[in-house]
Amino acid sequence: MIKAVIFDLNGIFIQSPKLSERFKKDFNIETSLFLPKLSEIMEKVRKPNAEPAFSYWKNVLREWKLEFTENKFWDYWFSSEMQSDKMISFAKELRNKGIKVFILSNNFRERANYYGQYPWMYEAIDKVYFSWQTGFVKPDAKAWQFVLSDNNLKPEDCVYFDDQQKNLDSAESVGIKSYLFTNETDLEEIIKKFLL
Repeated sequence: MIKAVIFDLNGIFIQSPKLSERFKKDFNIETSLFLPKLSEIMEKVRKPNAEPAFSYWKNVLREWKLEFTENKFWDYWFSSEMQSDKMISFAKELRNKGIKVFILSNNFRERANYYGQYPWMYEAIDKVYFSWQTGFVKPDAKAWQFVLSDNNLKPEDCVYFDDQQKNLDSAESVGIKSYLFTNETDLEEIIKKFLL
């Protein structure tokens, strides 16, 4: 029987339309223009000691002639994100059975702070590992190794779920059985097999 389940956060517990598609629809900013800027900024802000994330966005938004204050920008981005009540409920069930529940997320300080307002982050999850705190950005295998060593776990004690194949491949390279997240029902069925 497994001792822990490690989950990605966005795309599993938190689901939302793609920010690039929203910028195209709302502001007519082409995806081909938006995605390279997003990648460039996220590369910086997901790591420890990054400057405040809005400082990287400010000039880009100005260049696109978009008037955003910092608060309005985060509100625009984060308010479209919806939590999965089914996943939250399932995570609580796992914890009630004595299974540890961890989140391993590439994320930046401001977004992590926003997620900290959700009570379920403390009720359904044992510990959250954000890249801006740990310094390990997936798919770096050290991200999973850090979770294992921090909790005195072996790879075979855990299963991992993510919505990106490159992260699954990296977790597998460490020895953690990994699965592509497709929907909540399939995920529950996979985990239940490990609880027998």
